[in-house]
Amino acid sequence: MTRRVPVIDIRGVCTRFAGVSVHEDINLVVERGEMLGLVGGSGSGKTTLLREVVGLLKPSAGEVRLFGHPILDPDPDVRREVRRRFGMLFQHGALFSALSVFDNIAFPLRELRRLDEALIRDLVWMKMAMVELQPEQGHLMPAELSGGMVKRVALARALALEPELLVLDEPTAGLDPDLSENFVELIRMLQRELDFTVIMVTHDLATLAGLATRVAALAERRVVAHGTLEEVMAVDHPFTRNFFSGLRHTAAPGAGA
Repeated sequence: MTRRVPVIDIRGVCTRFAGVSVHEDINLVVERGEMLGLVGGSGSGKTTLLREVVGLLKPSAGEVRLFGHPILDPDPDVRREVRRRFGMLFQHGALFSALSVFDNIAFPLRELRRLDEALIRDLVWMKMAMVELQPEQGHLMPAELSGGMVKRVALARALALEPELLVLDEPTAGLDPDLSENFVELIRMLQRELDFTVIMVTHDLATLAGLATRVAALAERRVVAHGTLEEVMAVDHPFTRNFFSGLRHTAAPGAGA
């Protein structure tokens, strides 16, 4: 029986900046349909690893493959095709400040240069509805949006091309607990409906418990624990003991439930 190609395959990744080692021999696989949470202390390189996954940074050694292809494949057509298969939600939304809500969401659709404006309009409205935004909010500018709305617009843009992989960098950062909980539920609902794979960096335990089906903990320049939330919490390592101490004193919800 042929094994399915993983969505993300990180092989022997080492990362060094000015002679300082951030990662040493990172190996990690994310299978289709998984929701992997990356956690680690300050300086552990979790956001750096996320940037290597999407091709914004090149590892000093090793390789990252998405859908079976190197993210930095020498063939520009392969790189372009791979990048169309994932969407990214940046920590602070990274909306284009000079573009309206509508035009921010339309941006990746227009970049394709294959769709007419009538179809783009319909697709944008559909994506806005998915993230519970109203069509009349399409004319608003980023400066007019609340933090929660910025996240929803950025999520709609990340989903514009119907990606197979959604990459999230601190998806609930800056949101109050109620907004954070609502945003987690929205992502969970969309993942059930659209069946995409997720990799996310988060420091928020509630977000991790609400979304992640698997967790990878980075410390000492390597992956020190990888498994379900309960399995990673059980690993006897200084980082995991400290990071998950709050959950150990409560009834931790089932990961990804």
